[in-house]
Amino acid sequence: MAEHSRSTAIHWIPTAAVVGGVVAGALAVAPADAGTLTANGPHSVPAAQAPNPAGLALPLACDGLPDRITQRFSADTTGRGDIVTVVAARCAAPNGTPPDGLFVLRFGPDGKARIAATLIKPSQNLTVRTAAIRADGSIHADVDGYSSADVPRCCADLHDADTWTLHDGAYTLAASTPLAQT
Repeated sequence: MAEHSRSTAIHWIPTAAVVGGVVAGALAVAPADAGTLTANGPHSVPAAQAPNPAGLALPLACDGLPDRITQRFSADTTGRGDIVTVVAARCAAPNGTPPDGLFVLRFGPDGKARIAATLIKPSQNLTVRTAAIRADGSIHADVDGYSSADVPRCCADLHDADTWTLHDGAYTLAASTPLAQT
């Protein structure tokens, strides 16, 4: 074996010293509250800090089928501790694309999740493709729908972008923009 093909402790000591110096320098320069989450305005929050939809009966009328949450996010919508969980859910049907409901959950007086608002009712026959909170605290969703009962449930032909804003404690549909009809 060649003389310099193996590393020994003598090779790793300078490397460890340099890495230690870089870490110490970063800690010395970082602000004292760098690990503290501070938010001035709407922001996402960890799911563990938000209402949990598990076990909550969502109004989906699944006729014995289980329901399925297809999308979920948690956020402080005001930046003042107004923590919600937004879920899109549908019946877990074996075929086709059942309609979604889009619900805002809050903590109830007992500390458990409760439905605070229904943004999209399953009876509207829409499918939620994406849902997210915007920087201003509004909730945005891209949805697919059907122009008539003759359109197969597999093949939505309407595509909209909807936005709900919080006014006086209630969500209102602020904008519904048709994106396309296919």
